[in-house]
Amino acid sequence: MSRPFSQTFKSVAVLGTGVIGASWASLFLAKGYHVRAYDPGLDAEKKTRAYIASAWPQLNTLGQVAADFNPDHLTFFASPEEAVKGAGFIQESVPEQLPIKLELYQRIDPALELDAVIATSASGLLIKDLQKGFRDPSRFLLGHPFNPPHLIPLVELLGNDQTNEAAINAAKEFYEACGKVTIRVQKEVPAHVANRLQAAVWREAIHLVSEGVASVEDVDKAMTAGPGLRWSVMGPHMLFGLGSGGGGIGEFCSRYGDSFHRWWDNLGQVTLDTATIKALVDGLRAEENGRDFADLADQRDRKLIAVIKALNEGDTEQVN
Repeated sequence: MSRPFSQTFKSVAVLGTGVIGASWASLFLAKGYHVRAYDPGLDAEKKTRAYIASAWPQLNTLGQVAADFNPDHLTFFASPEEAVKGAGFIQESVPEQLPIKLELYQRIDPALELDAVIATSASGLLIKDLQKGFRDPSRFLLGHPFNPPHLIPLVELLGNDQTNEAAINAAKEFYEACGKVTIRVQKEVPAHVANRLQAAVWREAIHLVSEGVASVEDVDKAMTAGPGLRWSVMGPHMLFGLGSGGGGIGEFCSRYGDSFHRWWDNLGQVTLDTATIKALVDGLRAEENGRDFADLADQRDRKLIAVIKALNEGDTEQVN
């Protein structure tokens, strides 16, 4: 397929403005785009504008706000058909239910610009199933963020043999111009890449609690004070390569392979049954120690901003 897609988008449509969609809208506005939004939810516009108002100072702290940022560049529309008119890029973040997404796609399909690109934030649905909502699926791809999208840089890009490579390239350039870090998922598997990694870690974290090895709080501490710090700087392959003392990942595997084989054989298989959930609920309540949801979310975001800012400054120092 050689169909061209615009590399420069003047306006962006955001379909679905829940937590993910509102976060996307915040980022796109901060980058100077006109955002055309649609969400049928009660008080959706009011909630979205409130979210953006809270996200703006966070983005400003990270230096992510363009000179032409204007929150008034957000316009809500009564229908998705109206929202996508004139939009070169559409980010869809409606509920993770196939019938809901397919109905939305069938509605917007006739109203799309000829060179528009459509990306879904879906985390668990298959591209091949979602493409059934379009007469021309070549413009549709996965653009899966990590929550919250206006702070966490990662976007996973995925297409298949029906996806125009030019559409994926246009999405990649658009996201990266918005300050995102993109990866290409080359083969479709449930949960893509990042969610599979965190699911694997959480499975063993639950296993350690279930087996009485450590409390919920201490497992969390082990992560944040140990590997979590390293993983914010480099991925596991690069870190283990460094763990070789200069010999490379091959040397690391030769040196520690037997140990890892024993560890892998001993990792647990868990189920979120009633007893396991109760152990997690009780353990997390103790870890929360009276702090409410808003306090914990604020603490998470403040620390994330501090880490991201420090990492960005470190990259700048390296380049200079």
